Amino acid sequence: METQQQPPDGALALEGVDTTKLPKLPPAKASESQWQRVSRQIVDFLDQLPDYLGSFFDKNKQALLTFGLILSAIVTVKVAIAVLDAIHGMPLLAPIFEIIGIVYAIWFTFRYLIKAETRQELNHKVNSFKQQLIG
Repeated sequence: METQQQPPDGALALEGVDTTKLPKLPPAKASESQWQRVSRQIVDFLDQLPDYLGSFFDKNKQALLTFGLILSAIVTVKVAIAVLDAIHGMPLLAPIFEIIGIVYAIWFTFRYLIKAETRQELNHKVNSFKQQLIG
């Protein structure tokens, strides 16, 4: 019976191969500790993330608010343009709106602009609306 040579550190040896000249891998415990160290750093970062974000928001509150308002204005304009393009693309809708606008302009002219007393009434309504807006 042949005696088999036991490899050091519990590693498995290949049968019939001289393993003394093969490079050795580090033990598994070292990579586990490295993995644990990396996972601990990730967990620490995620634990401190709300504090980082809170301090960033506190330092840059005005700039972030301005950026948000500008971004929302751009989105609003884009949506309005898309809606108007969709309306313009419908065959009969654009001429109908045009006719409605012409009829309203004619009505407004006859109602408020022809007589002096109705112009004064319109002026009074506009001034009261200004006062409501300004305060």
